[in-house]
Amino acid sequence: MKVYGIIGWKNAGKTGLMERLVAAITAQGLTVSTIKHVHHDVDLDQPGKDTFRHRVAGASEVVLASAHRFALMREHRGSEPDLSMILHRLAPVDLVLVEGYKRDAHCKIEVFRHETRQTLIQPGDPLIRAVATDGTLPALSVPVLDLNDTAAIARFILREAGLMERTGLA
Repeated sequence: MKVYGIIGWKNAGKTGLMERLVAAITAQGLTVSTIKHVHHDVDLDQPGKDTFRHRVAGASEVVLASAHRFALMREHRGSEPDLSMILHRLAPVDLVLVEGYKRDAHCKIEVFRHETRQTLIQPGDPLIRAVATDGTLPALSVPVLDLNDTAAIARFILREAGLMERTGLA
């Protein structure tokens, strides 16, 4: 399983790019899973629902299953799990796109927009292999990609991940 990250500051366009990349890469016949890291507490469950009651009672994992999908909720009741632990639990796919985990040790593309009024992360992280932007940037030590050219960004990631030969894009 290959892993590639999409990072950037809040409101830079990471989620929109992730959505477009998943569609573009799966259209090439590859399987893709995604991981989204958030910095706030998230609960997909609701108080009073059966699965919520199972968790409150002490279940380590609760699976909510239906005809079309299932959701696995794991209570880690400790420190936040690292990316490698989460990756280990995924079913095998060709590519896992990770949104967030900007400081982890995997290759990434930084999404950058001047409107966020943030600084570039790339100069301080050698694992950021390119920057995708909708503006102009000073010369960088990595390629600068057009944020609106999803196909070019997908090709870049697939080449980097060694998956290009498995597509019709080679």
